Amino acid sequence: MKKRILGSTGFDVSEIGLGCWQLGNDFGPLEDKQAQEILSVASDEGINLLDTADVYGGGISEDRIGRWLKKSKEKPFVITKVGRGETLFPASYTKNKVRENIQGSITRLGLEALDLVQLHCIPPEVLRNGEIFNWLEDFQQQGLIKNFGASVEMIDDAIFCCQVPKLATVQIIFNIFRQKAIETLLPKAAENNIGVIVRLPLASGLLSGKMAKDQKFSEQDHRNYNKDGAAFHVGETFNGLPFNKGIELVDQLKAILPSHLNLLETSLRWLLDQPQVSTIIAGASSPQQVIKNAQVSNLAPLDEELDKKLKMFYQSQVKQHIRGGI
Repeated sequence: MKKRILGSTGFDVSEIGLGCWQLGNDFGPLEDKQAQEILSVASDEGINLLDTADVYGGGISEDRIGRWLKKSKEKPFVITKVGRGETLFPASYTKNKVRENIQGSITRLGLEALDLVQLHCIPPEVLRNGEIFNWLEDFQQQGLIKNFGASVEMIDDAIFCCQVPKLATVQIIFNIFRQKAIETLLPKAAENNIGVIVRLPLASGLLSGKMAKDQKFSEQDHRNYNKDGAAFHVGETFNGLPFNKGIELVDQLKAILPSHLNLLETSLRWLLDQPQVSTIIAGASSPQQVIKNAQVSNLAPLDEELDKKLKMFYQSQVKQHIRGGI
């Protein structure tokens, strides 16, 4: 597994990280034994970055990671998030409440301090007010957190965050079906030494190439209840694409791929070919998925002709169908 520096944290993180939303049973029931196996296989594959949040499973994801950390010889870089808990979101943000949520994450993870805490898609007006960043800087000075960043929904919000003093990272939706960051955010992040963490690299599984129009999802899965933005921002599910349109686009995209690469490999490798990307948060509900994701780090970069085709495909076929802004 190859590594990259994560912005001003100075930490060498694996190019492929492990997204841990699914460890909170938020995509359907996941046995504790399997969750622990996923974490162990990720470590065996050289993945040293775990991404979770206090609200994933109401703390279950953090708790499972914490129990795994206690028995693991490896000490990965753990990212968690704050800001979507019921005591905060959408309009009850106070310094004490944010501190309490962070302390809850520290307890569940079994850590003395958080490696990195990111604001978790908080309302833009709260983000842009800026006071919450002052609180995070205070928590950093107090030793509760080592670094702080922001996970956002819109690229304009990410660009705003790049101006915040001491901000270490931005986490964004970025993939073959959502390419706006290339010309706008990535250069700004590099200029300010801010690590770029990519989420939804496979557009909620569309870019795995394994879904069909009759795909069924569990009741707990956001791909069931949020496919049209009923529960939270529509862009967080299938990249903001209507599901059936997403399947059609995937079928078209497969036709332009070289025979030696599948869609998952192409999608993750394309992201790694962007030099400003620090790490990709790839979720996995089985150890086999972890291994497949990790192997992409060692694939050769895509050739220029394929890269041009993928960018042209996005501009001509995908961009106009994305709902909720970019």
